[in-house]
Formats: sequence, structure tokens, C-alpha cells
Amino acid sequence: MSAAHEGRRVIVTAAASGIGRAIAEAFAEAGARVHVCDVDVAGLDALHRSHPTIGTSVADVSEPEQVDGLFEEAEESFGGLDVLINNAGIAGPTAPVEDVSPEEWRRTMAVNIDGQFYCARRAVPLIKAAGGGSIVNIASTAGVLGYPLRAPYAASKWAVVGLTKTLAMELGREGIRVNAICPGPVSGERMQRIAAAEAEAKGVSAEEVRRGYVKQVSMQRFIEAREIAETVLFLCGDGGRSISGQSLGVDGHTETLRT
Repeated sequence: MSAAHEGRRVIVTAAASGIGRAIAEAFAEAGARVHVCDVDVAGLDALHRSHPTIGTSVADVSEPEQVDGLFEEAEESFGGLDVLINNAGIAGPTAPVEDVSPEEWRRTMAVNIDGQFYCARRAVPLIKAAGGGSIVNIASTAGVLGYPLRAPYAASKWAVVGLTKTLAMELGREGIRVNAICPGPVSGERMQRIAAAEAEAKGVSAEEVRRGYVKQVSMQRFIEAREIAETVLFLCGDGGRSISGQSLGVDGHTETLRT
């Protein structure tokens, strides 16, 4: 794995914690040159302390000017780019559609799909100049199945899948592979917050919600962030050289989504 990624130049968005941090750490451990962004300054500082070679930028990907700044800093450091990992995303509101405000809808879309577009449009010229590379967009099982009480989130993740397939068609001749990963329930603080919000919306306990997450998965367990990271490394490595335009579930096989 190390030989495959040695010296590769990688940007990972929203990497101060969770899936993004696991991906950034995995690339760094594999010998890649990594630059990340997040809005969590304390989390970025902690990442940099544990992995001093990882460059950091404070950036909200929903703001195109801040994305420009991220890519300017990374390009100055790297001199180019080989891999973009579009990981930034928010859960959005948990509520029936009639109770979702326009502001909540727009914010979810701004981070989850606008941010991926803003990053891709800056990354593509650099990856083309490098002679090819890889883009991985983090979607969700909600982007292929839907998600009751989470309309903005599900709609944004379906859009991520559409963007992925379209970019794969546009960029294949340039030697650029574009794939989406659709995680299921991933262990960590983010999933705890999501479970708590769903529990409140449904008037049940958070533990009951967590049991429901496990019940819908064939393998009957939560996914670990490191599993997502290892899949990303495979897709961006030599083993994934002919894989593009795919939406790959790393979810223990989701049988149904709860109602």
C-alpha cells in the first residue's frame, strides 16, 4: 500500500475528525503528501500535532472563496494535485419535510453538494496537469435508498451520486477516476448525534435508534471509519485503476432503511 501512494498529493475535506481524519491519516501513513481542511480549528490542531506532515487549512467548503484559498495553499505546498477526497458533509435537520425550513434545506445542500462541486472544479485542472488521478466523493446509503425524516440529507447525497457518475464520464479520457463511497452507520460521535436527533424526533430512546441502525444491516454491526479509509486507498491505488463511476457501499449491506 505504501509504494502505491508514496509521494501522491492528496486533499481531504472535513478531516479534523471522523471519516475524513481516518482517510487523511491512512494516506499519510502510506507515504502520501496530505493537505486537509475543516471548520473545526481545534480538531485541525490536534490532527497536525499527531501528524505534523499533514498540512491544514481552515475552510468552509460551502463558501467558494474559502475553497479557492484551500486550493491555493495546497498548490503552493504541493505544486500540483493527484487525489481529491470530497468528504465534507453535514447531517442536516431530522424532521418531516413540512417542518424543514428553507434555511436548513439550503445549508445542507450548500455543504453536501455545492462544496463537492466547488472542490472538484478547482481540483480537476490540477489533476489533469498531473496526468491523471482520482476523485472520491463521500455519499451515503441514503443517496441510493432514501432516508425518512432526512429529506435534505438524502437529496444532497443522491446529488453526490449524480455528480460522481457525470464527472466519471467527463474525465475518464483524462485518466481521472471518479467514484463515490456510500457508508452505512459509522461508529463515532457524529453517529451518536444523529441517533440522538432521530430519537428526539420519534419520541424514542437513542439506544432504540442505534439498535435499529444495526438491525437494518446484514452484517449486524457499525462500520469503522478506518474501513472507509482503506477502501478509499484501494480506489485511489493501482488496484482501482479501472474502477470509475461507481457508488460503492461500505455499509455491511443495508437491507432496508428504517421508517
